[in-house]
Amino acid sequence: MKIAQVAPLFESVPPVAYGGTERVVANLVEEFIDLGHEVTLFASGDSTCRAEIVPVSPRALRLDPSCRDHLAWHVLLIERVIQQAERFDIVHFHTGHVHFPLARRLGVPHVTTMHGRLDLPELAPLHIEFCDVPLVSISNAQRQPLPEANWVATIPHGVADTLRPSTEAGSYFAFLGRVCSEKGVDRAIQIATALKHPLKIAAKVDPADVRYFEREIKPLLDNPLIEFVGEIGEDQKSEFLGRARALLFPIDWPEPFGLVMIESLACGTPVVAFRNGSVPEIIDDQHTGFIVDTMEEAMSAARRVHRLSRAACRQAFEQRFTARRMAEQYVATYMRIITKHRSDAAA
Repeated sequence: MKIAQVAPLFESVPPVAYGGTERVVANLVEEFIDLGHEVTLFASGDSTCRAEIVPVSPRALRLDPSCRDHLAWHVLLIERVIQQAERFDIVHFHTGHVHFPLARRLGVPHVTTMHGRLDLPELAPLHIEFCDVPLVSISNAQRQPLPEANWVATIPHGVADTLRPSTEAGSYFAFLGRVCSEKGVDRAIQIATALKHPLKIAAKVDPADVRYFEREIKPLLDNPLIEFVGEIGEDQKSEFLGRARALLFPIDWPEPFGLVMIESLACGTPVVAFRNGSVPEIIDDQHTGFIVDTMEEAMSAARRVHRLSRAACRQAFEQRFTARRMAEQYVATYMRIITKHRSDAAA
């Protein structure tokens, strides 16, 4: 099969450090190639996958301080895809909804994975209009606000089997991801300090969140129990997560997936997570972690989390969240879309 993958341009594929969507695209590309498919990747010019790369922006936009209009590059990205679309059996977009008007006129089979939150009120009329555009959700919770959309599958994310599990409970709690109000890093600090247990925070601070970080989080970092590590790369995650007692995931928003949770399970590290968004679809309560509703429950769970089996966490990853499983599900979805496209064309 000839497959086009269309990635956002904010990060390279794979990303240098933080980057959820681009990490997923990188995993898909590598697995598709291993499965014998021919893959072309439309992405930033500093991407390094084994696929044929069609570079659009010279480098990842987040790392380019001279770029002031991200949309301009993404419009160019979609145009590059349109110019070459006839080469492919299917085109797979990971670019939100910016391409919808052109995708429905593409003339070749296509699908879009929605990676972000979909509970914003302005999205409802958009998806009513574009109810013919085939979409993949990354969790069942993600699609609930838009039942009228053309959902063709729910395919949970998977990660490459490069993260190594640890068999012994670590000495600190871990927070991994991005510093912003909805991710709950302040809650993680509160949990750790209340239990008098160390917390390591490996997180990036986007420009939009600098003010929040400076006003709400930075003053909390003076506590000797709290260590702000900063943004880390893929090669540091096994040690960071594997040596942790647990991952704290105290989110305060409908997280569509939460890639860090399955990265933690891959390292054999259980998760203490608030019951929002996709959390109940990923964490098996009292088996691979604890799902909580209040800070009191979170603190109680954090006290007990070392009793959970780290082997069970790793087994859950191997059974449900590998990149190979994800790629195989996408291939099956592609085949259904291609078959329907041919049937519609013949009608």
